[in-house]
Amino acid sequence: MLYSPYYSLDQRTLMIVSSAWGDVNGDGIPDHVYLAGVTTTDSPFIQKITLVIQDGRTGMFQYIPLTSNAGYNPTLFLGDFTGDGIKDIMISIASGGSGGMMYYYIYSYVGNIPKLLFDYDVFNEAYQYQVVYKDDYKVDVINTTTGIKYVIDITYKGQDYLNEIYDADGKLKAPLEGFVNPLSGLYPIDFDANGVYELLAYQRISGRFAADALGYLQTTLKWNSRNFVLMNQYVAILGSETLL
Repeated sequence: MLYSPYYSLDQRTLMIVSSAWGDVNGDGIPDHVYLAGVTTTDSPFIQKITLVIQDGRTGMFQYIPLTSNAGYNPTLFLGDFTGDGIKDIMISIASGGSGGMMYYYIYSYVGNIPKLLFDYDVFNEAYQYQVVYKDDYKVDVINTTTGIKYVIDITYKGQDYLNEIYDADGKLKAPLEGFVNPLSGLYPIDFDANGVYELLAYQRISGRFAADALGYLQTTLKWNSRNFVLMNQYVAILGSETLL
């Protein structure tokens, strides 16, 4: 999909809220990359966040609208995710909603043509989960997309927490399910040290409510010439103090 460099948003109202510098179109000349938006008086909330690219050779601007374009602390990262040697553009925006949900986009801009490589919403929909409490203080986390199951021992949550859910024999008082939250962290990491970035995604595993964290899903993603695909996935839990 091509975007007009004369995007209809009233450009006089836009303020630069993040910037980066690097060759993103592949002509060998560094370009200026900006996130611009409409700031809110007495608030860090920013609306109409727009990706703006200024061609380093011609000075021409191109305005690329974002689907989720309002939030907090928008940031940019430039790095090669596809292996073509040209920097791609990663956008991060904090939603400000419960669970720490974040908006993430990654664009390629080779030849001055924007191409969306990663959309947080597509990722959230691509992998579905079931979180089911089991007897004996266990919780099954099942990735129904891949068919992989993880088992969390929740004894670390403490006796008061467990007493609300289990009887004295460790049996569930009633069936109980949790859920996996949308993407709350996405980090570019060059795991192979080859100059091409992979992605490390974080999602909170919640129990009875969003703040009832049972652990975190950590998913690594790698570009495969068409899209980002799952490399590995792990579950991490918080440690507990030991009695010495």
